[in-house]
Amino acid sequence: MKMIRAIVRPEKTVEILKELNDGGFPAVTKIDVVGRGKQRGIKVGDVYYDEIPKELLMLVVEDLYKDDVIDIIKRVGKTGQKGAFGDGKIFVTEVLEAYTVSSGDKKL
Repeated sequence: MKMIRAIVRPEKTVEILKELNDGGFPAVTKIDVVGRGKQRGIKVGDVYYDEIPKELLMLVVEDLYKDDVIDIIKRVGKTGQKGAFGDGKIFVTEVLEAYTVSSGDKKL
């Protein structure tokens, strides 16, 4: 299984979640986060914004579906045709074990 963590623009979150749900991936954790990428924040006039609001979406999927989820996030999370700085990042890691808290059952 793979854990997919995507940091995306807040204004893209609703559409991404809808597309994930429609694609058969309804189980997602969403967290409000702030951060900056390699552009080191943004400057608007005389004001420098060091921490930019983003959303962190996390989901765990079978290895078979990893590329489907990544494709949805990349397609829907992009700003404009070609995308733009600040559209976000996607991180994929291996899940070694998972447990259901209520029953204690091991998922893998």
